[in-house]
Amino acid sequence: MGALIKSHPIDVAFVGIGENGHLAFNDPPADFETKEPYLVVSLDEACRRQQLGEGWFPRLEDVPKRAISMSIRQILDADEILCIVPDARKAQAVRDCLEAPVSPQHPASILQRHPGTTVYLDAPSAALLTKGKDQR
Repeated sequence: MGALIKSHPIDVAFVGIGENGHLAFNDPPADFETKEPYLVVSLDEACRRQQLGEGWFPRLEDVPKRAISMSIRQILDADEILCIVPDARKAQAVRDCLEAPVSPQHPASILQRHPGTTVYLDAPSAALLTKGKDQR
């Protein structure tokens, strides 16, 4: 799959920000340097609890500890990135990723460096943002 995706440009990547600031399961601290298009990533407990809280699994023990994810660099290779982030539980992560400096500790903060990123928030997920309040 990695070789196939390297030979075909990505027009649009659809991603989300997790409660812990992960970007497409790239949990903190995320690897911003790897050139591998896909990674087997370890899901930290916060990420696993989010999957439980969203109702994807009946018990924490049922949530996988690893997942296959597109790497940060591969996401950034997309021409456009659409990031959809609903829910008040993600408000702190949204603020950390959109208003704090870019850091592997806040993986989705890397989206600040991609000129083709559009972030869609609902009112609860945007509640802690301070920059541009007069523009909302």
